[in-house]
Amino acid sequence: MDIPRPQQPKGRKRLMYGGAALLALVTVTVALSKLEPAAPSVDRGTIWFDTVRQGSMLRQVRGPGTLVPEQMRQVSAVTSGRIERILAQPGDTVTPGTILIELTNPEEQLQALQADQQLSAAEAQLVSTRSTLQSQILSQEAAVATARADSADARRQANNALGTTGLFAEQEVKRLQERAEQMDVRLRSEVQRLEVLRSTIDEQIAVQRAQVERLHEVVAFRQRLLASMRVRAGATGVLRDLGSPPLEEGQWVLAGMRLATVVQPGRLKAELRVPETQARDVVIGQRALVDTRTDTIQGHVSRVDPASQSGTVTVDVALEGELPRGARPDLSVDGTIEIERLDDVLHMGRPAYGQSNSMVGIFKLDPDGNTARRVNVRLGRASVNQIEIVEGLAKGDVVVLSDMSRWDAVDRVRIR
Repeated sequence: MDIPRPQQPKGRKRLMYGGAALLALVTVTVALSKLEPAAPSVDRGTIWFDTVRQGSMLRQVRGPGTLVPEQMRQVSAVTSGRIERILAQPGDTVTPGTILIELTNPEEQLQALQADQQLSAAEAQLVSTRSTLQSQILSQEAAVATARADSADARRQANNALGTTGLFAEQEVKRLQERAEQMDVRLRSEVQRLEVLRSTIDEQIAVQRAQVERLHEVVAFRQRLLASMRVRAGATGVLRDLGSPPLEEGQWVLAGMRLATVVQPGRLKAELRVPETQARDVVIGQRALVDTRTDTIQGHVSRVDPASQSGTVTVDVALEGELPRGARPDLSVDGTIEIERLDDVLHMGRPAYGQSNSMVGIFKLDPDGNTARRVNVRLGRASVNQIEIVEGLAKGDVVVLSDMSRWDAVDRVRIR
């Protein structure tokens, strides 16, 4: 006999189904929250890998530069003038006496003539002064002789008057004695005047002679100015240029203006522009290599500029040995300076975003080779293409050296 089942209410079934669905939704949500977010993908062909190595690392700094002559002479205009003739061209071999340019300046010629005229007048004045002083001395000597004779005559008359008793009145005798004393005073005065003339004649002539000598120097100076208007090379070498922009005949140049440059092409040095952040380790005597694009020249640091300009420091490198045939002034070069050699250190290629003595995040390749994770790495001393690893990596680790700044928000990337 069939027993009928009691039917459950429909609302209770709905409640059971809803609870089961809610429990399933919560379970799925919790599971999804525990999953890591999907790693972004990076094309393997667009990134650069390197392997951490242990051993020696050569520290170097690099900078562009140019070849410049060790000895270079700038030829400047001593005086203003107009260019009449240009007698040499860039590339010509010159000697110290080679005339490069001829200038003219009528004012300088006039001043030279005036200096000659003043010298002639001063020399004539010297002769006249000497003659006048000698004439004055002769006249004074004659005056002394006259005074001496008058004094002697007055003394004789006074003595005779004293020796003749009763013939001369007392007043007459006294007058003769006073006259004799007056003649003695006059004689002493004339003698002193002669001594003064003789003592000052040399000084007066010396003053006039000094004036003549000064005018001689002025005339010589003016003559040198005229001679400098025939501009000479002043050194042995090759004429590199005739001013900048090039000079032209008929052009007016000012005193001090650069007219030409003479160089010695066989003696060159490299002037490198090293970034100021790397130049602090550069010292005189360090080895260097200069790349001319076709040859490599060995050298050593000979000078480090104490000042920085536009973020770089100028470093002079003295070149060693015979220069290659392609070496010439103003040739663009690249220089590499050896700072030091580090032994038994961890090092790798220098990343695009890593600086020396800093902490950076670097993506290290996982063993499967398909993913890379960010690790914190402390960097040490840096070279041109290598950098020391202080901590954070081990020998054999493969790291990404390319710029990964676009992935700063994630700690893992997938390499496809």
